[in-house]
Amino acid sequence: MTHIKVKVDGTAYEDDVEPRLLLAHYLRDRLGLTGTPIGCDTSNCGACTVDVDGATVKSCSVLAVQADGCEVTTVQGLARDGEWTALQHAFHERHGLQCGYCTPGMIMAARDLLRENPHPTSDEVRQALEGNLCRCTGYQNIVRAVLAASGQQVGEEVTA
Repeated sequence: MTHIKVKVDGTAYEDDVEPRLLLAHYLRDRLGLTGTPIGCDTSNCGACTVDVDGATVKSCSVLAVQADGCEVTTVQGLARDGEWTALQHAFHERHGLQCGYCTPGMIMAARDLLRENPHPTSDEVRQALEGNLCRCTGYQNIVRAVLAASGQQVGEEVTA
């Protein structure tokens, strides 16, 4: 067992973990933060995307011991005092989700994009989200949601 200290969504935790425990499983099974789904366990789908010290990572490809001393933000940690962020509202208002399985990863990846590029084009949104898979939406409404969260007026037509 390895002792780790990690701050997740603003709360400090200390735990003894097996060195092979994935961060995704630590978040879900040890901390009960089930808002970070495990879609593929191979880092292909992006559903488990979280922020570790300002870097967006797929938590199924990071060991919990690698997060020792780090600050982790999950989709559950974005809302403040029960209030969604503009990005979360945009996903809801623009129907950027259907089954919702990919939504946490999409929101975390889009959040990272908007930090780096506050006013992306639709092509830049698509490129930033290409590591996140969705089987339901066809991506159009996800792109609209990210553009709307950036403050851009978005009509029905989103360029490919």
